[in-house]
Amino acid sequence: MADDNKIVLSEFTEALLSALSSVKGKVRPDDMSALSVSQTVSFFALVYEKVRNAVEFREDHLILRAAIERILRRRFSLNPDGRGEAENLLRELLWARYFDNSTLGGEDTIRIQALIDRYIIMRRTLVVGRNPEIQTHLNQFLLDILSCEIEEILKPESAQTYANLTFFIYQVLRKKIKIEGLSDQQRDAYFLVATEKIFGKSDRSYLRYHLFITFYKPLSDFKKKDLEEFTHQMPGIFKKIDDMVANPYVDNLVKFTRKQLPPFLVLFDIIKAKSGEIKEILTNKERLWTEVDQMCREKYQAMGVRIRNLAIRSFIYILMTKMIFAIILEYPLSLYIYGEVSHVSVAINSIFPAILMAIIVTFFRVPGEDNTKKIYQRIVEMIDNDKSFETKISYMPKKSAVKRPILVFGFTVFYSLTFLVTLTLIYEALTYLNFNLISQAIFIFFVSVVTFFSYRIRQVTKELTLSEKESIFTPIVDFFFMPILSLGKYFSSEIARLNFFIFIFDFIIEAPFKLLFEIVEEWISFVRKRKEEII
Repeated sequence: MADDNKIVLSEFTEALLSALSSVKGKVRPDDMSALSVSQTVSFFALVYEKVRNAVEFREDHLILRAAIERILRRRFSLNPDGRGEAENLLRELLWARYFDNSTLGGEDTIRIQALIDRYIIMRRTLVVGRNPEIQTHLNQFLLDILSCEIEEILKPESAQTYANLTFFIYQVLRKKIKIEGLSDQQRDAYFLVATEKIFGKSDRSYLRYHLFITFYKPLSDFKKKDLEEFTHQMPGIFKKIDDMVANPYVDNLVKFTRKQLPPFLVLFDIIKAKSGEIKEILTNKERLWTEVDQMCREKYQAMGVRIRNLAIRSFIYILMTKMIFAIILEYPLSLYIYGEVSHVSVAINSIFPAILMAIIVTFFRVPGEDNTKKIYQRIVEMIDNDKSFETKISYMPKKSAVKRPILVFGFTVFYSLTFLVTLTLIYEALTYLNFNLISQAIFIFFVSVVTFFSYRIRQVTKELTLSEKESIFTPIVDFFFMPILSLGKYFSSEIARLNFFIFIFDFIIEAPFKLLFEIVEEWISFVRKRKEEII
C-alpha cells in the first residue's frame, strides 16, 4: 500500500527542482556604491508613474520593461551617444519605486552602461544608409532587446526562475506534438513561441528578446570586436524571428498550450510556496493532493479579486483614453450638425459602459472541485517517471483541406450578416431613444471596446480550467457578440496608436517633469552635503 502512495519523479522534474534550488538572488550593493534618491522626489515620481501607466493598459509583468524603454527612448533623444545614461536610468527607476531605495548600485551602473554602449555601436551600424521605415523597425527591435536585457540584469532571480519553468513546460509537452510537414526542429521552435505567449504572456518585445537569446546570446556576452561583424547579420536574424512569431502554426500551438497550462501553474505555485519540503510533497500522493486542493482553492479565491481589479483597471483605461475623447466630441459635433444635444444619449453613453462591464463580470464563474481533481491527476502524470504522458501524441494539426470557393463565399456572406443583424438591432433601439448618428457611433464604440476588454478579462477565469464544456447557447451568443468583439479588438489595437494621452505624457509632460525631479534631487543632495559639513 505504501508503494501506491509513492511517486517516482521524472528526470525533467528532478532537473527543475535542482535548477530552481540553484537560482541566486541579486546581491545588494555596498553602502558606498548604493544609489539613493530623495523620498520626496520619489513620492511625486511614483504618483506620476501610476497615472502614466493607467493610460496604457498592460499586464503587470510588462510594466517595468515598458518603463525602461520609455526612459531610454527619452534619454537617447537628448543624448544620442548614451554616455552616462545608465545611472540616470537607475535613478529614474528608483524614483518611481520599481526598486527599493539603495538596492541598485555601482556594479549595476557599470554593467548597464556597457550594454548601452554596445547598443549604440550596433544601432549606428544597423541603421546607416537605410530608408526611414527599415531604420525604425531595426531600431525598435534592438531597443526591445536592450530593455529586456536590462530588466533581467536588474531582476536576475525572476529571469532565471522564469527560464527554468518555461523549459520544464517545453520539455514535458514538446514530444506530444506532431505537425505534418514540419521537422522536429521547426516544431520545437514554434512551440517555444507558443509557450512564451501563453505561460509568459509575453508581448512582442519579450518574444523577440527570448527568441534572440535562445538562438544566439545576450548582447552583454558579445565582445566589442565581434559586434560589427555580427551586427551585419542582424536584419536577417530579426526578420527570421518576426516571421517565426507570426507563423500560422504558432496560433494552433497557442490553443494547445493554453489548454495544458492549468496544472503547470498550480504545480509551480506549490513549488514556490513549499520550496523547503517540495520533494517530500511531490513524492507522496496524499500530501500532494492536500497541497493541490489548498492551492487551487486559494487561486480560485484570488482569481475573483483579480477579475474585479482588472475590470476596474480596464474601465479606467477606457475612461481616460477613449471615453473622454469621445464625449468631448459628442457635444460640439451634435450641436454643429444637428443644432441640439440629447442629454439622454450623453448620459447613457457616459454611464452604460460601466454598467455593461459590471453585468458581464458578474456572469464570470471560477472553477470548482471537479476541476481541482483533474488538475491533481494531470500533475501526477506530469511529474512521475512514467513517460507515457510526455510521449503520447495528443495534438496533430492536419494539413489544410482544399477550400471550396462556394462554401467560403457563403460563410463570408453569413458572417457579414452577423454584423448587419447586430448593428441594425442596435441602430433601431437607439433611434427609438432619439440618439442621433453621432451618439449612436459613440455608443457602438463604447460597447464594443468594453465588450472586448470584458472578453479579455473572461480569459482569466480559463487560466485554471483544465477542460470546459460549451453551453448550448454559445453559438447563439457568438452570433450576436462576434461583430461587437471584432469592432472592439479593432478599436483597441488600431486606434490605440492614436492615444493622445500617451503622446501628452511622453512628449509634453514627462521630459520637463523628470528634469524638475533631477533639479530638486540635486538641490536636496547639495543641502545634505552642506549640513554634513556643519556637523
